[in-house]
Amino acid sequence: MAARVPIGVLASGSGTNLQALIDACGEPDYPATIAVVISNRRDAFALERARRAGIPAVHVPRFRKRPRSEHDAAMVEVLREHGVRWVCLAGYMLLVTPTLLDAFPDRVLNIHPALLPSFRGLHAQQQALDAGVRITGATVHFVTPGMDEGPIICQGAVPVRPDDDLERLRARILQVEHRLYPLAVRQAVEGRLRLDGGRVRVDARPGEDNALWGG
Repeated sequence: MAARVPIGVLASGSGTNLQALIDACGEPDYPATIAVVISNRRDAFALERARRAGIPAVHVPRFRKRPRSEHDAAMVEVLREHGVRWVCLAGYMLLVTPTLLDAFPDRVLNIHPALLPSFRGLHAQQQALDAGVRITGATVHFVTPGMDEGPIICQGAVPVRPDDDLERLRARILQVEHRLYPLAVRQAVEGRLRLDGGRVRVDARPGEDNALWGG
């Protein structure tokens, strides 16, 4: 097996998608390894998940009265120190700037709890409930300067049930997220994603499905 590709994960919260990646990286045939986890929040449980897995965990505080680009420059320094080649946002609650995107061109991924381009931004699950949609889900996409606007890699659909509240819907979407992100990262680090204008062409292997149904 070829050497595993080092990835960095940015997270702001509990880190359940980080845990899905940690679990995937524990599989003997998985092509990536998590080199570092960074959070803008010192108390993010994602940092504790990283420590428990023996992964370097770094708090890079948000500089409240300074440009966001300076915060991203500090993260880029940490990512480069750990030899990172791909960056994965996993519940990272700040918009990244061109400072980070230019340091890792076309190598920054994000997972969002909705079927983009619908319900961008915060509280996507509540947005779906408020809109009365019958199907929502999750999306992995390339990150661009706009909020949740990058080319889509894979999606998973989740039905919205008549008795759903926010917590029930969020839990079922998370189950799909945890399947999608390791798949997208595998395809990315293996060089099987090709940007074609605003679309992503995927060299899928037998058994892989970049359109999932869950919930």
